[in-house]
Amino acid sequence: MAGVNWRSIPTVLYPQEILDKAFSRASKQSDFVEDPDKYHRVRKQMDRMVQSAADVIDSTLLKWVDRWPSLNALSQFDQALIDAAVGNDEYRKSLGTIQWAAEQVRKIAGETQRKILRLRNIEGFHQARRHAYGRFSSILDQVSPQIMWLGEARDTLRHLPSLDPGEPCIVVAGAPNVGKSALITALSSGEPEVASYPFTTKQLHLGHFEHRRRAYQMVDTPGLLDRPMSERNRIELQAIAALEHIGDVLLFLIDSSEGTTTPLDQQEHLLEEAGHLMSERPLIVVHSKADLIGGLAEEVETPISAQTGQGLEELRARLIEVIGADEIVDPLSLPENWHRDE
Repeated sequence: MAGVNWRSIPTVLYPQEILDKAFSRASKQSDFVEDPDKYHRVRKQMDRMVQSAADVIDSTLLKWVDRWPSLNALSQFDQALIDAAVGNDEYRKSLGTIQWAAEQVRKIAGETQRKILRLRNIEGFHQARRHAYGRFSSILDQVSPQIMWLGEARDTLRHLPSLDPGEPCIVVAGAPNVGKSALITALSSGEPEVASYPFTTKQLHLGHFEHRRRAYQMVDTPGLLDRPMSERNRIELQAIAALEHIGDVLLFLIDSSEGTTTPLDQQEHLLEEAGHLMSERPLIVVHSKADLIGGLAEEVETPISAQTGQGLEELRARLIEVIGADEIVDPLSLPENWHRDE
């Protein structure tokens, strides 16, 4: 299942922008109609203008439906991510309403064109075209709330990470302001925003490092708070989505220094909760500001510094070892998704 390229979601126009584009295109199309008889020329012009305007509106709306990812085709992680970011119900409802509007526009165009064929006077042709334009405008006005919602949702979704399900993934989690962004920046090529105040990470960030031509993805989750699920905001729910549905290993950071912004007992409770969410995957605990690294096997205990790089290579090696993506089961076959030169 391919990852979603959120940045490819097309721009959402305002309803009036769609109408302006449609009517302008239709007006130009009428100039291409040639017929020496005025009666037949006007009838053909009005028919073509209605069809052209409907085509622009229809194609614009259906492009959104076609190019916005279908929830049913997405991974559990991406579905949970959309739900946390903008809401799956609103997502489905808005795209469904947009598709309905496109169908109505096509229906109106067909009815108007059949009416024009039955009319026998020039003024009737113009009236039929104007009436169709009015009905097009009414339909777009009716779905205006859904169009505006799509525009706002696009701005949100474009900032979500695009994960490659064929490559290893490391989920970095912990309480707010424990150094997740600094560590992922030091370990990978990603450069999440770093600041010294709670909730420094406003959304999920994605970085990666390479080992033997394989990209190891690192997902930097927003800081979690030790409180019931029902009280968590959408930023926290994005982190939960990452913990529940992705990751070959969980890298959990704990700040046990005196200046921690989250009490140690709350951090330990979060660690227990995260362990339950990723119960089938390995867990590595990093005491980010106590300069100690610990894992399930307690094999790595090296001073670490995101600023100087001390201990980072040992941690990277431990992650690669735990994930085991390069283990060879059958020496006569290449691993799945291995890079090949065609």
